[in-house]
Amino acid sequence: MDVENPLEQAVREIRERVAARHPEGERSRYGIGLADLLPLLHSRDAAEAKVAAIGTVNPRPPGLKNNLVQSWKRFLARILDWHVREQVEFNRGSVNAIQATLEALKEHNRSLEQIASALEDSARRNDELESRVKIYAARLDETEGRVMLAEREAATLREQARELADVRVHWHEWRQEWERKLSINEVQFLRSVADLNGAYHHRTSQLETNFRSITDRQHRDFEGLVARSGDEVQARFWADNARLREEYERLIHAELRTIRQKTFAAAALPAPPSEPAYDFVHFADRFRGPQEYVRSNFAAYLPLFADRPNIVDLGCGRGEFLELLAENKIGAIGVDGDPESVGMCLAKGLNAVEADLFSWLEAQPDHSLDGVFCGQVIEHLPPPLVPRLFNLCAAKSRPGAIAVFETPNPECLAIFATHFYLDPTHQRPVPSALAAFYLQEAGYGGLEIRFLAPAVDSMPSLASLPDDFRKAFFGGLDYAIIGTKL
Repeated sequence: MDVENPLEQAVREIRERVAARHPEGERSRYGIGLADLLPLLHSRDAAEAKVAAIGTVNPRPPGLKNNLVQSWKRFLARILDWHVREQVEFNRGSVNAIQATLEALKEHNRSLEQIASALEDSARRNDELESRVKIYAARLDETEGRVMLAEREAATLREQARELADVRVHWHEWRQEWERKLSINEVQFLRSVADLNGAYHHRTSQLETNFRSITDRQHRDFEGLVARSGDEVQARFWADNARLREEYERLIHAELRTIRQKTFAAAALPAPPSEPAYDFVHFADRFRGPQEYVRSNFAAYLPLFADRPNIVDLGCGRGEFLELLAENKIGAIGVDGDPESVGMCLAKGLNAVEADLFSWLEAQPDHSLDGVFCGQVIEHLPPPLVPRLFNLCAAKSRPGAIAVFETPNPECLAIFATHFYLDPTHQRPVPSALAAFYLQEAGYGGLEIRFLAPAVDSMPSLASLPDDFRKAFFGGLDYAIIGTKL
């Protein structure tokens, strides 16, 4: 690597400072073109470099050979030093002359800058004087405008003063006229107030008279309404009192009848010789079914007796259907010849009576019943009494009354193998066609037959039979026939 000698380093530093102070193409800050000293500066630097290079040896890479060559070159340079000494002095003098020229040119540039600065200051002062002259001229124009404005305002004020004088004259004339009209209006206003006051008192007296008459009329109407309301309340009170008295008397008689029936049922009476000596309640629970089961079967008949206040349950037994009617607010009475069954109904708070069915029906007024229910009874009657029962029910029912008779179905052969002969009091089954004939003869129409309790439900073995054969000979164990009194 080449090593820079001290002379070359000094020359390079001076060159950099000069280049920084005098850049190429520099112009004065006042706009004056200055002499370009950069080429002369480069020439001086090149001359100094050459002067510094006289007597020096070019560097070579290290090594024995190169070191010997360098030593020989330095020896020759020292020998030739006396020969080139004058040339070196001349070169240095030339460089000094160039440096002096550069300094003289620099002084020349500074002089030019001072002249430009003085010219610029003179121009700036001239500009300031011109601006002040313009300001003074503008102020003078403004003053003239203000004077003209003041003159116009003075003329306006004079005009307004004349107008105010005219206004004062007109105001005085207007005020006199206004006071005259005010007095006239005041008189008219007082007259109007007096008229309105009289009309107001007249209207008030009329309204007061009308109000008093309306109040008196309303008071009389109110007194009449209070009197009528009192009479109506009193009449309703005595009617309710009579109704409650009748209900309490009926309740007392029913309770007394219940007590008598219970006493009679509890008494140890010998059974009639024609009836078997067995516990009827135990028999019904075992072969007819629990009371809840019977109630659920009878519930299908409730819609037929809705809104019918006088229903009779012939052969009411334990009172299952009577309970359903009472729960649905349907007036009904039960009739049964068994004192124990009647006692059970009375113990439940039901309306039941111990009597022979035919005797009880004969004692009722004609066309007094709204409906008849007879469940599992006609099969207990001798055959000649069945049409008699139908005729009595028809005679005691009013037109439109409903009659429902439920009995075992003899068309179902399974009834004879299971249920019918379990009850020793059964006389003979009544076929549905015969029951329909009896009812039509008695005066019932619109007959409907419902087959109940399919035999296949209690005897699953019947499911193996053909459907048509099973429906024809093993259908419902019971049937209900429903008719309407014509």
